Amino acid sequence: MTADPTMARIGQGVELHHHRGQREAARDLFAQIWDDIGGEQGDPLHVCVLAHSMADVQDDVHQELMWDLRALAAADLVTDEQVAQAGVPLSVAGLYPSLHLNLSDCYRKLGDLGRAREHLQQARAGIGALGDDEYGRLIKRGLEQLAEQLDDAT
Repeated sequence: MTADPTMARIGQGVELHHHRGQREAARDLFAQIWDDIGGEQGDPLHVCVLAHSMADVQDDVHQELMWDLRALAAADLVTDEQVAQAGVPLSVAGLYPSLHLNLSDCYRKLGDLGRAREHLQQARAGIGALGDDEYGRLIKRGLEQLAEQLDDAT
């Protein structure tokens, strides 16, 4: 359980989307949280995690890409101390493989295979920051699947 109430609310939205299949309800909750934190002016950790989660519930790939780019920009402002204080069981470096995986997939969907491969490479470069746990294995499987898709798209 996280010690940060905003992170807990974001977690509720993730639960709605991933475990209950309530994508629209998750998107609505994320939009409310976005307003509550002050949008891009909010705490960088909140902006990063919320934008990363909001990207997952978008129907339009251009909107998904916009949210993923916001998440990546915010990650550059997050410190390991902030992550630890929020009760997140990752270092800042552990955020990047997932962020780059999602960006790579967006660019693949948009047909920009060069950028897709660049972000895939960046995700792979940061994979050492992930643990051998459920989350780490999820991201690694995602990277393998995306690499196969990009190989097929050559």
